[in-house]
Amino acid sequence: MRYFKLFRGNNSEGEMKDYRIEVEKGMVVLDAILRIQAEQENDLAVRWNCKAGKCGSCSVEINGKPKLSCMTRMNEYDNDETISIRPLKTFPVMRDLVTDVSWNFIQNKKIAPFKPDPSQKDKNGNYRMTQEDVDRIQEFRKCIECYLCQNVCHVLRDHDKRNKFIGPRFLICLASLEMHPLDTTDRIPDIKNDFGTGMCNITKCCTDVCPEHIQLTDNGIIPLKERVVDRYYDPLKWIWRKLVGEKILRLFPS
Repeated sequence: MRYFKLFRGNNSEGEMKDYRIEVEKGMVVLDAILRIQAEQENDLAVRWNCKAGKCGSCSVEINGKPKLSCMTRMNEYDNDETISIRPLKTFPVMRDLVTDVSWNFIQNKKIAPFKPDPSQKDKNGNYRMTQEDVDRIQEFRKCIECYLCQNVCHVLRDHDKRNKFIGPRFLICLASLEMHPLDTTDRIPDIKNDFGTGMCNITKCCTDVCPEHIQLTDNGIIPLKERVVDRYYDPLKWIWRKLVGEKILRLFPS
């Protein structure tokens, strides 16, 4: 028998309840949650979908660490260890282990979409990119939107700066657009003023919890911060911008 504690309640009230179930070899934490739901708590709310670590739906906090419950094996814990499962702390609890992550969808809509330059098409009407450019942004496309990075970000989790900071998941979304060689939209002013890149102090906690092992900080967030610094705080580029104007300067990105 294994011992569990699961949060039951909503955003205004709730408590950790004790459970004890039989655990079989090869089970993951999601299996245990579903067994508790099937055998003891038929009204337990839990979000899941693929059970393969690719949909990001089953994000919870297991013994204080944000994880995908479908990818967390029971044998990672000692047999006599009680496993505590809570909903993601950063987002409002809808019920039990299900949180309201709709704020993230709102942030995504704020980002100006990809806009290629039609003049870069070849004679057959196709866009061309070098493999190096493809590889540079391909990593960011592995994101499964589990929002574990958003959950651990102290700017959102501890300081609740949701009105000023877009979060690491959408900073790498911005990075994938800014680094795309065919994109023509200038997002640097928004990145500086509206999306709050300056609030990130690169603790790399978002990178540490990413189940897809995306190097959010080194490959995405830091390059974005560097582009903001180049645009607004590099004295030589500031003088150059005053001389030639913003439009011409954008033809020579960092």
